[in-house]
Amino acid sequence: MDPTDKEEKAICVIGDQSTSDVVVRLRTQEGRDDWLYCHSVILVKNCKYFADRLSENWPTCQILGSRNCVDVNCQESDFDYHVNLIRLLYIVVDGPVDDLWHGVRNALGILQVAVELGCPKIVTACVSYLEAMTWEESEEEEILKVVPRMGLQAEAILARVQPVNQLAIRNIFLSAVRFATSSPPATMKDLKSSAQEQLEYMLTEDDDAPLLIADDNIKFEILSKMEIMGDFVECWFDASENIVKALKQGSSTNEVVEVKLRAIEVTSKVLEAIAYGTVILPTAKRLQVLKVWLPFVRVTKPIIDSSMMDSENAVLLKMDGEMWQSLESSFVSIILALPSGDQAELLTQWLENEHIRYPDLTEAFEVWCYRSKVARRRLSLLEDDHVMTQSG
Repeated sequence: MDPTDKEEKAICVIGDQSTSDVVVRLRTQEGRDDWLYCHSVILVKNCKYFADRLSENWPTCQILGSRNCVDVNCQESDFDYHVNLIRLLYIVVDGPVDDLWHGVRNALGILQVAVELGCPKIVTACVSYLEAMTWEESEEEEILKVVPRMGLQAEAILARVQPVNQLAIRNIFLSAVRFATSSPPATMKDLKSSAQEQLEYMLTEDDDAPLLIADDNIKFEILSKMEIMGDFVECWFDASENIVKALKQGSSTNEVVEVKLRAIEVTSKVLEAIAYGTVILPTAKRLQVLKVWLPFVRVTKPIIDSSMMDSENAVLLKMDGEMWQSLESSFVSIILALPSGDQAELLTQWLENEHIRYPDLTEAFEVWCYRSKVARRRLSLLEDDHVMTQSG
């Protein structure tokens, strides 16, 4: 900024009647009429509206006492923004002035007035502030209503809400697919679920069109991930009996316990894929995988918990509690999808076992009891409906 500008602004103070040569009258339709004692040297230099009305070319210029008078008409809701803008004309706005705006909504209001009255320095400062700040949802909606009408001078504010090119959308979609179909640590389960939800949202047609249409490359990426997971589940199923047999023969040394833990971690991912339909196995295989891994997990978890009590082993045997919970949920889900007779067999073994506490199959037991009790009534109703349909 020119040193003379700073000197002028240091000498001129808004509201100082002893040096003021202009009265700005802010007027509303509701009858409000406030006078601001200002200085033409400041107004003319920084605002086109005032420069025009205080020029010799303006046809009429009101006089109040020895001062020129300029009327500014505004809505009551915008009154404070006009006052703030006139005050800002007296402040150096070439440097950082982030603390002057008092939030996004206030800065947006001042920006609208600055555009209307032609105050380029304040427009630039407002745009820089709004472009850099985080917006709340209501603020974003207001910005989208107001800013597009301001043209190129405010265009930078809208950069974050502009449509993205299809290549960028495709790249982020494929990255999300890879993550959503991966096997991250248990601590990242929420992130995986979120990625899956956003993938569904991107492809769903609601009030807006889908973000992208799956082309051959995208379909290939998704199918490849599913095929890889399917192949892995099949391989793990085929090897499960031999894995469990070998682990049972091992000693209870820390190294063997750690190997058992890692085997359970892998099994957790496999059972999760089966439980949530990522990989579809026939009934016989689903029953067999439970018969192999349920007894092993049931007996092995207390051993792992006991080893965890030793501080030296705690780091080696670290396993997130959410993984055990996820594994238990997978057991329950797979059991409840089996025929009722197979469910009864597994639940009987659970109730008679000393390790009944984990995995806790209470939910499966409750659902089985309800289904079994109402089964005859349900089926009889279905048979009655069938008879009535046939006779009709």
